[in-house]
Amino acid sequence: MLIGEYRHTIDEKRRLAIPSKMRKQLGNEAVLTRGLDGCLTLYPTQEWKKESEKLSRIPSSSPEGRAYARIMLAGADQVSFDSLGRILVPEYLAQYATLQKNVVIGGLNTRLEIWDERKWDDYKKKAEGSVEDFASKLGDVGI
Repeated sequence: MLIGEYRHTIDEKRRLAIPSKMRKQLGNEAVLTRGLDGCLTLYPTQEWKKESEKLSRIPSSSPEGRAYARIMLAGADQVSFDSLGRILVPEYLAQYATLQKNVVIGGLNTRLEIWDERKWDDYKKKAEGSVEDFASKLGDVGI
């Protein structure tokens, strides 16, 4: 299970250290792609296979489905961990997420999200202010 919030820095070469406790669950390689809300998503390889299978089931007749699948699949990159537990974030993904020096890595059970620290702090502040509303709405769907 990938959980927790960690603050790290990304260096000038776009290398980002992933917490060791999370690396153990990710294995030697993972898949990094665009996430929702302006972050990046890092999937363990097995979870990425499940996600990509879902994307392949989107009807090609749906313009929205085609666009979503293109952004997620064409934007994905297989990454490996170096001896220090770092991944190299491709330039196009760093730009997408507007990653600066300080980043937040958040565990979301089956995947990680990588956020620019300022964007994460703003997002989290807004979400925390609405969490009770979210909970009541999710109760309607059995959560």
